[in-house]
Amino acid sequence: MEYVLYLLVVIGIFAILSVSLELVAGQAGLISVAHAAFYGIGAYTSALLSVEFNVPFLPGALSGALLAALMSLAVSIPSLRIRGDYFVLATFAFQMIVFGILNNWIEVTRGALGISGIPRPAIFGWTATSLADFVVLTSAFVALSYAIVARLSSSAYGRVLHAIREDEIFAQALGKNTLRFKVTAFAFSAALASTAGSLYAHFITYIDPTSFTIMESILVLAMVIVGGAGNLWGAFFGAVLLVLLPEGLRAIGFSGGDMGTLQQIIYGVLLVAIVIIRPAGLVGRYGFGRQ
Repeated sequence: MEYVLYLLVVIGIFAILSVSLELVAGQAGLISVAHAAFYGIGAYTSALLSVEFNVPFLPGALSGALLAALMSLAVSIPSLRIRGDYFVLATFAFQMIVFGILNNWIEVTRGALGISGIPRPAIFGWTATSLADFVVLTSAFVALSYAIVARLSSSAYGRVLHAIREDEIFAQALGKNTLRFKVTAFAFSAALASTAGSLYAHFITYIDPTSFTIMESILVLAMVIVGGAGNLWGAFFGAVLLVLLPEGLRAIGFSGGDMGTLQQIIYGVLLVAIVIIRPAGLVGRYGFGRQ
């Protein structure tokens, strides 16, 4: 039972990441591979504030969200003036810069040694001490993230993002400041991703840079692509599928290096199959590559 609860928490954390990426990749059509960077910013901010200054969980998570949103402006304002592959390269560069800072700024992040002793989250006198508590807490954050992205996507703001995805020049012709919409969407997405990092840090109670690599960003992007762009349920289904897939491989006897290698092969085959057979994903409305 504890194993099932653990998987539910992990699925919830990745569901937050994939739903937050859905806002920019699914709704606005902006492919980003920097999501693990914002995930790491939230985790390290919350962890450092709690360990070094005894800051409670919620203020720490909000601080991480604010910092991630501000950091997103540093990459989005200059790079969103470019499109397609060049924007992907810009987010890749940002991801590598953040990973380098986490790995080498030893005085603050402790580098490869990581940060240990992160306390369990306490909210208004309630402390999440068991796996069941974390399932409840993570579910609340998943619901909040889903509600925020759903609200943004269905509003007039979201309709402009859809217009940008389909034809940015036409949206500009209608008098829309497309750069402002893309920058704010990127900031919202980064802030939500950072909350997943805060949850992860307080759940595992130990973090190091290896949890926030480019492979994590690619995994989250794969969840959005496999689940389906333009549909929030698609992002959730993608998270469930790609979290449970390696567990299924472990159950049928693959372990260690064999499992890791086979997992990467299956991810690749699955992505290629989805793109060829159903470019819009399992339940998505948009296919990638239409920009």
